[in-house]
Amino acid sequence: MIGAALAAATRALAPISETARLDAELLMAHALGVSRETMLLRGLDGEVPEGFDALLRRRLSHEPIAYITGTRAFWTIDLEVGPGVLVPRADSETLIETALHHFGDRAPATILDLGTGPGTLLLAALDQWPQARGLGVDASEAALAYARRNAANLTGDRAQFRLGDWAAGVEGRFDLILSNPPYIGTDEVLPPEVRDHEPGEALFAGPDGLDDYRSIIPDLPRLLAPQGIAILEIGHTQAEAVSALVEQHGLRPTVTNDLRGLSRVVSAVEL
Repeated sequence: MIGAALAAATRALAPISETARLDAELLMAHALGVSRETMLLRGLDGEVPEGFDALLRRRLSHEPIAYITGTRAFWTIDLEVGPGVLVPRADSETLIETALHHFGDRAPATILDLGTGPGTLLLAALDQWPQARGLGVDASEAALAYARRNAANLTGDRAQFRLGDWAAGVEGRFDLILSNPPYIGTDEVLPPEVRDHEPGEALFAGPDGLDDYRSIIPDLPRLLAPQGIAILEIGHTQAEAVSALVEQHGLRPTVTNDLRGLSRVVSAVEL
């Protein structure tokens, strides 16, 4: 029965996952071909689908749930994800919350997402502001393929994507600039599901984890529209260093914490 299989899977996953029960339920729902909510509403008395054990073995080998199911919920949208792209994290929703606070009753008309991955931040922002248009830039063709498919399902031609090296060659000014760049130091220890599966180029940024901020921040003054804001995700120990870089380039930084109370965002506006 499904209920017993979920209990057994939860026990098996507990040593490797802090969300063992949720993981088990997501895998079971995927095997059944329904949403987790639908599965729970139907009850757990049915027969276990044939493919569930194979999915569980993949998770026990530390493969991310999002890669196994092929989707990840973020903000108000569901994104297609898989090998070659960074799995969206709930912590990154802090960037959208910061943008909402900045604009209030206004809405950005133009949005730039540097390091867009599968389109995570750009598509969430475009879903929030239906009249806005945006550009996503990434150095990975694999990530951009996911981003374009996600945009086709979510926002259509309001989102454009290009292969690029951060803001190099990007012209014009944007009301909202979003970026979740790599910010992990090359010697930092990561969990196996991140280290062994997610792309290193989306994770690591030199010995101090700051290399990509040094590339992005100098371009912000020329890209920011009047009354606009640039919002950068950071590692929780990097607020002071990234804020200093923002100040060096003539902008005013503000640090925002995530729901755990950790520094998660440095935003930049004109002085």
